[in-house]
Amino acid sequence: MRSFLLVFITFALALPTFGQGRPGPNMDSQYYRGPDSLIQQNVPKGTISDKYTIPSEVYPGTLHEYWVYVPAQYDPAKPAALMIFNDGHAFMQSDGQVRAQNVMDNLISRREIPVMIGVFVNPGRTPEQPQASRREWGDRTGNRPEEYNSIDDRYARVILDELIPAVKKDYNISDDPKMRGIGGASSGGIAAFVAAWHGSDRIGKMFSFVGTYVNLANRGGHTLAQIVRDSPKKSLRIYLQDGRNDNRGLARDGSYNQERDWFYNNVQLAKALEDKGYDLNYTWGIGNHGQVQGGTILPEIMRWLWRDHGVSTDPNDTVERSFNEPAAQ
Repeated sequence: MRSFLLVFITFALALPTFGQGRPGPNMDSQYYRGPDSLIQQNVPKGTISDKYTIPSEVYPGTLHEYWVYVPAQYDPAKPAALMIFNDGHAFMQSDGQVRAQNVMDNLISRREIPVMIGVFVNPGRTPEQPQASRREWGDRTGNRPEEYNSIDDRYARVILDELIPAVKKDYNISDDPKMRGIGGASSGGIAAFVAAWHGSDRIGKMFSFVGTYVNLANRGGHTLAQIVRDSPKKSLRIYLQDGRNDNRGLARDGSYNQERDWFYNNVQLAKALEDKGYDLNYTWGIGNHGQVQGGTILPEIMRWLWRDHGVSTDPNDTVERSFNEPAAQ
């Protein structure tokens, strides 16, 4: 009997919860990575650089660490597209929920997205602070809350004036905003939106998973929908993803704070963008706060964001009709 109770208690503690702490099903249980997110045989593999580090003038005393993905098809003589991933260590984690480098390998090989440089950048931290771990993503060890949840232009300046120029020193990247994108999850998602919003003349595409468009630490993320409505339309292509069981602003005592309801504010932002006529797509799933659903649909998000890259419709163009082979060395 004792062993049965121990097993039951262990199982009960492992159950996911929703609402006000009630046990419930795992709302992410039906999201699975497809073949586009996995390593495929005979697909040319890109490389990921060693870690780069740049000091920040926007946030004095901090530095930003990043890694660069270079596809096998990259030709330094030709300007490549650019895709930036906030919380880069999580997006490129080889056994993680997203595995963005696999997605780029597979889609570039089939010419479904252009040849692109991927940049995986982490939130800033001081030299004394440890690198973000898989569990906390730097919220308690670095500058992530300040950089990612603020809606002013400081993080945009990190990306536009510090990160991109540093990457361009080593790689031939297109200056066309339509050939540049940025994305992220949770606070990294709102940071991607804000960077693209303030820098739409240099970044033309963005996506977010479970974006934190809420009022964390009174930084005003929940006001972005109204800011969109009140501002001139910008040249941006946007993809939003969230789940109905994301953080919903419900306290244990049953009270509700709409400014802290992730799903509500994602939907409100989408409505504002839609009403304003933005090039917008979105997916509302059933999942929790995290990268599970977003990771499974990243291939489709990338196809949609980059759907306008040049193609040839000439039936005799045998190059266009073949796999994208590695660039000649």
